Amino acid sequence: MNAITPTSTGLSHVTDWVFDLDNTLYPRTCNLFAQIDLRITHYVMEIAQLDFDAARALQKGYYRDHGTTLNGLMLKHEVDPDHFLDTVHAIDYAPVAPHPELVAAIRNLPGRKFILTNGDVGHARAVLTRLGGADLFEHIHDIRAMTYVPKPHKAAYDGFLSLNSIDPKRAVMFDDLEKNLTVPHDIGMSTVQVVAGEDFVHDQVEAWELGRSSGPHVHHITDNLAHFLTNLP
Repeated sequence: MNAITPTSTGLSHVTDWVFDLDNTLYPRTCNLFAQIDLRITHYVMEIAQLDFDAARALQKGYYRDHGTTLNGLMLKHEVDPDHFLDTVHAIDYAPVAPHPELVAAIRNLPGRKFILTNGDVGHARAVLTRLGGADLFEHIHDIRAMTYVPKPHKAAYDGFLSLNSIDPKRAVMFDDLEKNLTVPHDIGMSTVQVVAGEDFVHDQVEAWELGRSSGPHVHHITDNLAHFLTNLP
């Protein structure tokens, strides 16, 4: 499977292309985010003085309910966000392979390209360097630029769109989490959910993180971003 198209919404009108980073510009199968995910669990263990399983449950609850585990930790435990981000992104980026086909497909898109990520700029740059696309994007709008209010909160999108003078009706959002596409749809953006293959399973990933939406807020679904971008609807 390369793409499923729940609606006939085309993208010929798009002038601004907005991409999530983690599990969107690189595949879940490289398990890069799994490294971050595990470091977050250990961080929660230390902060909340919990064993692994209890910390894991708290982490995923915060992630689901607050957009990021960090947001939950800041709200409930007054965690220093810079310390958190530096700690959880101290990972090995080697699993992200160069992807010249994807880089070329993004480079050939007509208009501006952006990253809107709940991670930070340093992490994004490390990923892009591994992909071979360090110079692809006009701007990386990260969790610090969001003042730590992450997707799917509307403020995260509003600040990004305003800063970059983006007309949402001429923009498209790509994200692996369908809940992060609700606000973009509501404000007039086109939306694309980038998913793992149907047979992907991982003991660190909950079912809701892999959910494929058939709702009206998701216009297109693909498990091959490079192919989708070179064969735009």
